[in-house]
Amino acid sequence: MRIANLPGCAPLRALVFFAFCGFAVCIAAQNSPNERAFPQSRAVIERALKTVQSSVAGRLPLLEGFVVPGDRPLDRFTRAYYQCAVQVNSAPSGGSLVRVNAKVTAWYADTTPSRSGYQVLPSNGRLEADLLDQIAEALKPKAFPRTDSHAVPSLEPQPSLSAPMPRLPDGSIRSSAISRAPGDAAPSLKAQTDAAEKHEQELADEAKGLEEILQNQTHPTNLVAVKTTGTPVLQSPNADGKILFPATAGDEFELLDANSNWVHVRISGLSRGWIRRSALEMPGDADGGNRQPSVSDTAEEFKLSNEQLAPFPGDWEPLRGKIVKILTVQKTNESAKSSGPRAKLLFAKTLLQKKYVELAATDSAPAGIVLIFDSDDGGMLAATSATLKEWQAGSVSDETIWRQCFFDPPEVFADK
Repeated sequence: MRIANLPGCAPLRALVFFAFCGFAVCIAAQNSPNERAFPQSRAVIERALKTVQSSVAGRLPLLEGFVVPGDRPLDRFTRAYYQCAVQVNSAPSGGSLVRVNAKVTAWYADTTPSRSGYQVLPSNGRLEADLLDQIAEALKPKAFPRTDSHAVPSLEPQPSLSAPMPRLPDGSIRSSAISRAPGDAAPSLKAQTDAAEKHEQELADEAKGLEEILQNQTHPTNLVAVKTTGTPVLQSPNADGKILFPATAGDEFELLDANSNWVHVRISGLSRGWIRRSALEMPGDADGGNRQPSVSDTAEEFKLSNEQLAPFPGDWEPLRGKIVKILTVQKTNESAKSSGPRAKLLFAKTLLQKKYVELAATDSAPAGIVLIFDSDDGGMLAATSATLKEWQAGSVSDETIWRQCFFDPPEVFADK
């Protein structure tokens, strides 16, 4: 079609041009696996996106079927996570364009420990397509029951219709639609449900198998493990350093170097970072050839039996007469031999940090926390909330914090 160069035709040519561009953009969006066009406005799309927010990021039980296979075997990857970045733009011809980019990361256990680390794997488009499908599903109008005389008719097959049937434009389509039995869709739906349940069970079995393989592998001796979720990995050994990312409890990194306060770790490849020593489980934690108790050991040896708010039961000046949180701790097995002062301090550290986070979120936090070890070789440990705040922020070391705490009697905590 040719538009003549006549006066007043320029707006018409511009209109045709923009309509063609909008059509081309929509066709391209439908052909792209991670981009899709929707007739709804950007504001409507963003509201629908909030209803599927739980699918934007999460953990993958396995990588097969979600990433593009590379030169490294997928069965050597563990702790796989994904995160989708969603971009919503208004389309020139109306509606919206939604683009999803998925980032998949996983820990690669190389046969050479120094080459192990977190890797970024390219998504094969399945995560993006699944999220776009969920957005489309969330945009569908919801049917609500009506109580008036104009209620929506039932979708179940009826024995007869009193109203005349609308005439279909194509007789062949009409006959095909009418000849289909109403119950034909039921077996298909059941088959899809059975297939989905079978696939879910297969994924669970594969994930369990991968965990067993990981547990049976020889564990490298030069790895450090993160104790608490949210531990910052910093760019430099400085409390004010740039935070690269927050680590998750159980994350392991290769140990490169360490001092009394900081540990230099390999994140992945050439990427490096620094983590506070007090936030890590260190390898080879031994003394005179005897293994020292770990956090998991003390969690099994002690248990929290009671907690209450009460005045401080002592004469320590920083907490004298003030309301504190009193935690009573007992041995899990009274007949078992104690692991010693270090076990108490390790358990106390974990419990103090956990309870401080809980109490700091309340409107009326107590002046401090007191641990009472209820056993023959027990004792009492107390710390002010101000001291615990500095400890939680990582601005002081464990050694410094213990010197600011109260011990009664001091000799049962002599390892501090």
